[in-house]
Amino acid sequence: MFVWTYKANLRPFIDGLKKQGQSIGFVPTMGALHRGHLALVERSLRENDRTVVSIFVNPTQFDRKQDLETYPRFPEKDLALLEKLDPEMIVYLPVAEDLYGGPVQREHFDLDGLDRVMEGRHRPGHFDGVATVVKHLFEAVRPDRAYFGEKDFQQLRIIQTLARKLNLPLQIVPVEIQRETDGLAMSSRNLRLSVAHRKAAPEIHRLLNLAREMALQGQNPEAIRMEISKRFKQNPLLELEYFEIADEKTLQFARTFEPGKKYRAFTAVFAGDVRLIDNMPLY
Repeated sequence: MFVWTYKANLRPFIDGLKKQGQSIGFVPTMGALHRGHLALVERSLRENDRTVVSIFVNPTQFDRKQDLETYPRFPEKDLALLEKLDPEMIVYLPVAEDLYGGPVQREHFDLDGLDRVMEGRHRPGHFDGVATVVKHLFEAVRPDRAYFGEKDFQQLRIIQTLARKLNLPLQIVPVEIQRETDGLAMSSRNLRLSVAHRKAAPEIHRLLNLAREMALQGQNPEAIRMEISKRFKQNPLLELEYFEIADEKTLQFARTFEPGKKYRAFTAVFAGDVRLIDNMPLY
């Protein structure tokens, strides 16, 4: 396994591989790796000659200091998992000031309004922070393909838009949501759930399934929103922050279901002090 912390060392190594004609896949993470992350890595290993995984808890995308301070960190365990997957794995553990090339601060991007709804509305500046670090990571790694999970579907659409606007020569590859056996979307944040909240959290997936059933039965988006919101209020262990139905392409809220368009339900829920997000295609 190859572990790099500075761009000045990583870039010549990547350049050497590319001169040999090898393709580079890239999986950016914030560590505390679980099976969801490993599904991204495994996909990259199948589709590329070499894979780079970055582990970096990016401060500019946290709008709550407590979230940044309590984000799970298990670097030794993460490295062991990656080496088990591929002894030739390339791991990038950036030093913040080196990655950012100076002060660690957000840039502002025109993201076609994708950053102003749902997560963007509730977490101001979050997606500027995401776009900033992803831009710097892409510049450091220069991959042919980069892999992102659909659990963060809004983030995925924003990164696709960022890559297009910056004319980056790479493919953004979506990977479907990985779930626990009870339906809960895999997330590093799940480690912070209490026993009671972990038991309650699969209700999120159940209600997303209900939303899909209602859509397939011909119910309109507003009726679905009202019913799902009512069901969340019936569970005292889950506090709904938002439930929305949006066009997959534009992320604009749907008032009706128009033929030929794809729609998805999105939600953010607090289980105690742990904020969980999830989504599901409706049809």
